[in-house]
Amino acid sequence: MKSIAALQAVVTANPFDGEPSDAELDAIEWEMPLVLAEVELLDVVIKTLDRPVTKLDERRIRRARRRVVAARRDLTNRAGLAQSGGAA
Repeated sequence: MKSIAALQAVVTANPFDGEPSDAELDAIEWEMPLVLAEVELLDVVIKTLDRPVTKLDERRIRRARRRVVAARRDLTNRAGLAQSGGAA
């Protein structure tokens, strides 16, 4: 049977400190409007699970979906600008 003790130094060479890196925090901040819009949509849908959907509920769901689509569009556009280096 082979011992893996020699390989352990390679595996643990970079200890995980449990904190996100600056790049990960920037990515989270970059995507936060989309995350919040999706959470809002989820909240609206959850509220309608145990009762019949009213006209007001339908409007809330539609608005929340529009916010998600708008947040995705904005995120995609910002990502495109970041890759191309500016406005075309």
